[in-house]
This record gives sequence, structure tokens and C-alpha cells, in this order.
Amino acid sequence: MAVPKKVKALSKADVEAIFARFHDIEPEPKGELDYVNAFTLLVAVVLSAQATDAGVNKATKRLFELAPSPQAMVALGVEQITELVKTIGLYRGKAKNVFALSQLLIERHGGEVPDDREALEALPGVGRKTANVVLNIFFKQPTIAVDTHLFRVSNRTGLAPAATPLAVEQQLLKVIPPQYLLHAHHWLILHGRYVCKARKPECWRCAIREWCRFEPKTPAPKGS
Repeated sequence: MAVPKKVKALSKADVEAIFARFHDIEPEPKGELDYVNAFTLLVAVVLSAQATDAGVNKATKRLFELAPSPQAMVALGVEQITELVKTIGLYRGKAKNVFALSQLLIERHGGEVPDDREALEALPGVGRKTANVVLNIFFKQPTIAVDTHLFRVSNRTGLAPAATPLAVEQQLLKVIPPQYLLHAHHWLILHGRYVCKARKPECWRCAIREWCRFEPKTPAPKGS
């Protein structure tokens, strides 16, 4: 991730106002990856690195029909997993990781996905961001998974200006009011994906523009 242009951090009141607005618009935001249990969510997130959620969902539909558990995934084998996910970027390495993490879940955790970050990060292909997504979505823990969208929004707006994903995560955990922490991850990622876009943020339709530090705000397209 590129080092962002430094902006002044927002006040506590502005941060609270932003998340109150997000909550008013969508009280229960949802992720866009398809899954049926903790295991399939974990696999989907591992496969989603440098890939779109839509592309992952298309590939995992058949994969999860055949292998909704670590035991079934191991039974498929690396070659069949690879064939099923070949439409996803970096699919060969990801297929190997999915197979290997399935094996370790059986060996170390009785086939269950642990609800502990350290245990999750010990699995092949699982970093801090992936672990945080699983902990947040499935286990309802108030974690923040900093992807490129969330990193961009946090820096542009002034919510949590910082030079690294970990620093952004730690700052967000400090400044977001406790009542909004559980859903903050989804609100920010979806905002970055659909409104605060990388090349040209759509400021004219941004719900939080009155508090955002980004300047100059982009105008609405002519004729809109």
C-alpha cells in the first residue's frame, strides 16, 4: 500500500458523527463473500486476496458444494481444488494453502475453526487481515480488517491517518465508539468499494462528506 498523504485526524465528535450516519443508513451491514459456515468463510477469505468477492463467489459455489468441511476439502485433494478455483488470481498457491489449512484444522483443532487470532494466523495463507475478517463476521468479535479500501478511507477522511495497515487498525480501535465497532469494518470497506473509490472518489454522493478531510471534493459529473 502506498504511503498516504498525511491529513489531520478528525475530532472525537466527528468520528462519532460519521459512524452514527453509517448506522442510520445501514444498521446491519453484511460482507459480500458467500459462505455456509466458519470453515467456508475462512476459505473464501483466503481465496479473496487480490481478487474480487464476486469472482471468489463464482469459484466457490461448486467448491463449497463438494467440500463444506476440512475433511471433505482434504478428500478433494490439491489437484481438484486447483481446478475448481482456477478462475481466481494466484489460484495455484491459494489451492495449496486451502488444502494445507484444512489438514491443520483437522490435526490441531478437531476440524473446527478456532476463534482465536493467534491460532488462525498459524494456518497457511492466513494473515492478520484474514483472521480479523473471520473473527468479525463469524465470531462477532469487534475486529478491524484493514484492506486497501479501508486503508484508503481511513487516511483520506482523517478517521485514522497512519502509514501502515496495522497502525490504521490500532488507531481505529482507539477512536471508534464501542457501540459501532462490530460493524465498522463493513461500513468502511463498503464505503471505499462503492463511494470513496481509489482513482476518483464520488464525493458528490458521499454520506459523510461534511466531516471528511479529503480536498478538493470531486464534483458530480456533468449532466448528472
